[in-house]
Amino acid sequence: MKKAILLIIAVLAIDQISKIWIKTNFMLGEEIYVFDWFRIHFIENNGAAWGAEIGGETGKLFLTLFRLCAIVGIGYWLYISVKKNAHSLLVVAVALIFAGALGNIIDSVFYGVIFDHSNYQIASLFSSDPYGKVFHGKVVDMLYFPIWEGILPTWIPKFGGKNFTFFNAIFNVADSAITIGVGILIFFGNKIFPKEA
Repeated sequence: MKKAILLIIAVLAIDQISKIWIKTNFMLGEEIYVFDWFRIHFIENNGAAWGAEIGGETGKLFLTLFRLCAIVGIGYWLYISVKKNAHSLLVVAVALIFAGALGNIIDSVFYGVIFDHSNYQIASLFSSDPYGKVFHGKVVDMLYFPIWEGILPTWIPKFGGKNFTFFNAIFNVADSAITIGVGILIFFGNKIFPKEA
């Protein structure tokens, strides 16, 4: 359990430090090129998967409360996994998922009351004029890997002849932790969950 907690703390620290740095150094939509295929591009979203928007303040509140319930379930799964001496890959995967979910929950719960807005200005931490309220913060994303951009061949159904970017998602460290955790569960499922003879 100590190693799982250390992993969670490390992921949370990297996630929150990177988000706070972005919020206090970038305006919304600002971008810097690291390489042609990797950019730091600051966006915010309401926290739904892939930046999908949800309906108004009620929808945002529901999503945040749902995530809080989900994190309790994931935390219990981690506790049970450690207690039952489960495979170390399962513990690592669940710890990564827990850390990633908690990292984005912190944004959703607190960022609305500790930052002012980032529209045409750089946000201030612990602002006297916050942009939102508790449970209504926006999730900070910044990692963008547009590996290939171009016009797709016309023979491709539906998308042919249109501009296309691979990989178009913009995400954060917490999202990466969740993705890696789920990937471990998928790719090492036979080892993690061995079938009984």
